[in-house]
Amino acid sequence: MKLARQGLPPSRIGVVLRDQYGIPLVKPILGKSVNDVLSAAGLAPNIPEDLENLIKKAENLKKHLSRNKSDYINKRALSLLESKIHNLSKYYKRRGILPEEWKYKAVVAAVT
Repeated sequence: MKLARQGLPPSRIGVVLRDQYGIPLVKPILGKSVNDVLSAAGLAPNIPEDLENLIKKAENLKKHLSRNKSDYINKRALSLLESKIHNLSKYYKRRGILPEEWKYKAVVAAVT
Protein backbone atom coordinates (compact mmCIF):
# COMPACT_ATOMS: atom_id res chain seq x y z
CA MET A 1 0.00 0.00 0.00
CA LYS A 2 2.81 2.38 0.90
CA LEU A 3 4.54 1.83 -2.45
CA ALA A 4 1.30 2.37 -4.37
CA ARG A 5 0.73 5.66 -2.54
CA GLN A 6 4.20 6.71 -3.68
CA GLY A 7 2.98 6.28 -7.25
CA LEU A 8 4.61 3.00 -8.24
CA PRO A 9 2.77 0.75 -10.69
CA PRO A 10 2.00 -2.87 -9.68
CA SER A 11 4.89 -4.35 -11.70
CA ARG A 12 7.37 -1.98 -10.06
CA ILE A 13 5.94 -2.81 -6.62
CA GLY A 14 6.68 -6.48 -7.28
CA VAL A 15 10.26 -5.66 -8.24
CA VAL A 16 10.78 -3.54 -5.10
CA LEU A 17 9.33 -6.27 -2.87
CA ARG A 18 11.63 -8.82 -4.51
CA ASP A 19 14.81 -6.76 -4.46
CA GLN A 20 14.56 -4.79 -1.22
CA TYR A 21 12.41 -6.96 1.02
CA GLY A 22 13.30 -10.47 -0.20
CA ILE A 23 9.73 -11.44 -1.12
CA PRO A 24 10.04 -13.45 -4.35
CA LEU A 25 6.30 -13.72 -5.07
CA VAL A 26 3.33 -12.04 -3.43
CA LYS A 27 0.63 -14.45 -4.56
CA PRO A 28 1.77 -17.53 -2.57
CA ILE A 29 2.04 -15.43 0.59
CA LEU A 30 -1.21 -13.43 0.38
CA GLY A 31 -3.23 -15.61 -1.96
CA LYS A 32 -3.80 -12.55 -4.17
CA SER A 33 -1.77 -10.74 -6.79
CA VAL A 34 -0.40 -7.26 -6.20
CA ASN A 35 -3.10 -5.83 -8.46
CA ASP A 36 -5.86 -7.59 -6.47
CA VAL A 37 -4.48 -6.23 -3.20
CA LEU A 38 -4.33 -2.71 -4.62
CA SER A 39 -7.85 -2.86 -6.04
CA ALA A 40 -9.19 -4.07 -2.68
CA ALA A 41 -7.61 -1.01 -1.07
CA GLY A 42 -8.84 1.29 -3.82
CA LEU A 43 -5.34 2.07 -5.06
CA ALA A 44 -5.44 0.20 -8.38
CA PRO A 45 -4.80 2.23 -11.53
CA ASN A 46 -7.80 3.21 -13.68
CA ILE A 47 -6.29 1.79 -16.85
CA PRO A 48 -4.38 -1.52 -16.70
CA GLU A 49 -0.64 -1.03 -16.78
CA ASP A 50 0.04 -2.85 -20.05
CA LEU A 51 -2.61 -0.84 -21.88
CA GLU A 52 -1.29 2.40 -20.42
CA ASN A 53 2.24 1.56 -21.58
CA LEU A 54 0.98 0.88 -25.11
CA ILE A 55 -0.86 4.21 -25.15
CA LYS A 56 2.27 6.06 -24.01
CA LYS A 57 4.29 4.30 -26.69
CA ALA A 58 1.73 5.32 -29.34
CA GLU A 59 1.90 8.91 -28.10
CA ASN A 60 5.68 8.96 -28.44
CA LEU A 61 5.44 7.43 -31.89
CA LYS A 62 2.91 10.09 -32.96
CA LYS A 63 5.30 12.82 -31.78
CA HIS A 64 8.06 11.21 -33.81
CA LEU A 65 5.85 11.00 -36.89
CA SER A 66 4.84 14.64 -36.57
CA ARG A 67 8.53 15.56 -36.90
CA ASN A 68 9.38 12.87 -39.51
CA LYS A 69 6.47 12.76 -41.92
CA SER A 70 8.03 10.35 -44.43
CA ASP A 71 8.98 7.65 -41.92
CA TYR A 72 6.83 4.94 -43.47
CA ILE A 73 8.18 2.10 -41.35
CA ASN A 74 7.06 3.79 -38.16
CA LYS A 75 3.71 4.70 -39.71
CA ARG A 76 3.10 0.97 -40.08
CA ALA A 77 4.44 0.39 -36.57
CA LEU A 78 1.91 2.92 -35.27
CA SER A 79 -0.96 1.17 -37.01
CA LEU A 80 0.14 -2.18 -35.57
CA LEU A 81 0.48 -0.62 -32.13
CA GLU A 82 -2.99 0.92 -32.31
CA SER A 83 -4.34 -2.48 -33.35
CA LYS A 84 -2.81 -3.97 -30.20
CA ILE A 85 -4.40 -1.21 -28.14
CA HIS A 86 -7.84 -1.87 -29.63
CA ASN A 87 -7.56 -5.64 -29.15
CA LEU A 88 -6.38 -5.30 -25.56
CA SER A 89 -9.12 -2.82 -24.77
CA LYS A 90 -11.74 -5.22 -26.15
CA TYR A 91 -10.32 -7.93 -23.87
CA TYR A 92 -10.46 -5.67 -20.81
CA LYS A 93 -14.02 -4.61 -21.66
CA ARG A 94 -15.11 -8.26 -21.84
CA ARG A 95 -13.46 -8.94 -18.47
CA GLY A 96 -15.14 -5.88 -16.94
CA ILE A 97 -11.89 -4.13 -16.09
CA LEU A 98 -12.57 -1.23 -18.45
CA PRO A 99 -16.00 0.38 -18.78
CA GLU A 100 -17.90 -0.47 -21.97
CA GLU A 101 -17.91 3.15 -23.14
CA TRP A 102 -14.09 3.48 -22.92
CA LYS A 103 -12.57 4.02 -26.34
CA TYR A 104 -9.04 4.70 -27.50
CA LYS A 105 -8.66 7.93 -29.42
CA ALA A 106 -5.68 10.08 -30.31
CA VAL A 107 -6.95 12.60 -27.76
CA VAL A 108 -6.71 9.96 -25.02
CA ALA A 109 -3.08 9.32 -25.90
CA ALA A 110 -2.27 13.02 -25.76
CA VAL A 111 -3.87 13.39 -22.32
CA THR A 112 -2.31 10.31 -20.70
